[in-house]
Amino acid sequence: MTKPVVAELVELLGLERLEDNLFRGQSRDIGTRYVFGGQVLGQALSAAQQTVEEHRGAHSLHAYFLRAGDIAAPIVYNVERTRDGRSFSTRRVIAIQHGEQIFNCTVSFQIDEPGFEHQTAMPQVPSAEALPSRRALPPAELEKLPPKLQRWFGGAGPFELRYVEPRDDLNPGRLPPRQHIWFRLVDRIADSPALHRAMVAYASDFNLIGTALLPHGISFADGKVHLASLDHAMWFHRALRADEWLLYALDSPTAQGARGLARGQIFSADGRLVASTAQEGMMRLNGGHP
Repeated sequence: MTKPVVAELVELLGLERLEDNLFRGQSRDIGTRYVFGGQVLGQALSAAQQTVEEHRGAHSLHAYFLRAGDIAAPIVYNVERTRDGRSFSTRRVIAIQHGEQIFNCTVSFQIDEPGFEHQTAMPQVPSAEALPSRRALPPAELEKLPPKLQRWFGGAGPFELRYVEPRDDLNPGRLPPRQHIWFRLVDRIADSPALHRAMVAYASDFNLIGTALLPHGISFADGKVHLASLDHAMWFHRALRADEWLLYALDSPTAQGARGLARGQIFSADGRLVASTAQEGMMRLNGGHP
């Protein structure tokens, strides 16, 4: 039997179909102030995938976060069937809550076909098995945090994370703007490629814009900074499984104007580059400039 926390995420990304192109999704409170951006991203991709033929896989996604999502209210996803060609299909997805757009994205799909191949080499880092799992904070430390952060740091989520570089979110130091994180679901799921892509889209929002905070010695957990995703781009290159170890190689080339840019490459354990990401996010210091 699938672990409840994973089964809940599968259901969350599955959505309720209201009409041919209309879907409704619920939200899961994981300890963030508003709806977790990765949830909206994964649900929007899931909605788009349900309107194309099964043999066409998503290869790129470009999204904008327009408003903060309300965790207590459902989200409606309206899918526009923009184009169906011989090789490619395009879908535009609008997420609506309380009568307003909170998110929109365009997803492109392609049939499986052969072509040129090359890729960047996987970073030389310790294997996931050689690293400890991220552990929950001790109860005494958890009690010092606001309830939302207690849920973030104390709960057992559907993904297991293992950090290559040591970090302390509660007492951050100034670090280079790069990090490497292994992640996978804590249990196996069905073989559906569409489901695994939606799962990895969900997980791709973890730690991405946070990479841009590393050189500044500040953490989202200390309440001094307001972080919000502005946009998110994702490319799926090769077959992947969310329930097998994936290495997320992240870096942030710049931050300016209360915004930071972060990039990511996702590798399978055997070294295949399976996906790439990019995100710009708002990084606004509460109470003034740095």
